[in-house]
Amino acid sequence: MNERGLRFSDLRANVESKEILKGIDLFVEPGRVHALMGPNGSGKSTLAFAAAGHPNYTVTGGTICLDGSNLGDLAPDKRAKAGLFLSFQYPAAIPGVSVANFIRTASQAVHPDDLTPAKFRAAIFEKLDVLDMDAALLGRYVNDGFSGGEKKRLEMLQLAMLAPKYAILDETDSGLDVDALRAVGDSVNDMRKSDAGRDTGFLIITHYPRILQYITADVVHIMLDGRIVKTGGPELAQTIEREGYDRIREEAAAGAL
Repeated sequence: MNERGLRFSDLRANVESKEILKGIDLFVEPGRVHALMGPNGSGKSTLAFAAAGHPNYTVTGGTICLDGSNLGDLAPDKRAKAGLFLSFQYPAAIPGVSVANFIRTASQAVHPDDLTPAKFRAAIFEKLDVLDMDAALLGRYVNDGFSGGEKKRLEMLQLAMLAPKYAILDETDSGLDVDALRAVGDSVNDMRKSDAGRDTGFLIITHYPRILQYITADVVHIMLDGRIVKTGGPELAQTIEREGYDRIREEAAAGAL
């Protein structure tokens, strides 16, 4: 029987011939929340893009496996259909494509036999209510003229509708005010309580621990210079909040980690 989980094994990746990831070992189990923290430039977003199959991020070694299946040779859309979701730090605008059509098309691609028009309408209005989003948004073009908070809420709407096996949230808390941050947390927590989302594994990539006030992490990892140098429980995020990354950086340099 294939292993269930999203596993990164000795993953190495380059961007424009520069090595960014230098041997990442990480395992995200179904139904669990892992937080990946680190200062800017440590390689966190590179890990997210490499997992999603972005063409500018070249995997030079190691593997990425989803429930035992190697994602290495799959195009980004095939990885999404396999059950992987990526929330972008800077979501792109798609003028001319309405939010409703965009989410409906994505939902049909991932769950082709599971969503009648009536079910889709009922589900999306339910999620809009949880996220405190105006239904008028469905007629707007994707991220076109959206505020930062609206873009992040829209990604949480996509997450809730697609109910992937594994979700990577790349600095979803970046630039959000308290209300928008709480809405993101409520969306993830609501999804985790639902039948469709209770087994979803999350990898939350963040620089600051703000989002972890609303989404409780089971495991926290610290990344420095393309490597995971420390792993612990939720209290590790609070240590970073109090002390920053300097102490962990010093310990790593001294070989104490």
